[in-house]
Amino acid sequence: MARIICIDYGGKRTGIAVTDPFQIIATGLTTIETKNFIPFLKDYFSKEQVELILIGMPTNWDDSDTHATPLVKRAIEQLKKNFPTIPVETVDERYTSKMAKSAMLEMGLKKSQRRDKKLVDEIAATIMLQEYLERL
Repeated sequence: MARIICIDYGGKRTGIAVTDPFQIIATGLTTIETKNFIPFLKDYFSKEQVELILIGMPTNWDDSDTHATPLVKRAIEQLKKNFPTIPVETVDERYTSKMAKSAMLEMGLKKSQRRDKKLVDEIAATIMLQEYLERL
């Protein structure tokens, strides 16, 4: 089987999580600088089989766009252009950063570790992916 990858796309940083090949467990992969987003994925996809790309879609409670929504929509266009054979789906990313910070607190991470925005982005991507897997 192939993996599912989930992306928490941001203006500066992008958190990435993946499933195991059997699509049972979501694991944080890394956080990269957004400018390296497509080259990173090209390299990763050359090594691993991926059957689905999930990307967090930022929306307000009334489902209206946020300031980040156009940025994510452009990222989706880049994904479809660069990886036309891999489907791209959006997932709700509301509250995932807050959930990530809560999870970090529950894991007993030090305050300095909880302030690490790279780790927050990676955990947020993992939460989105795990929620997707639970809905399957």
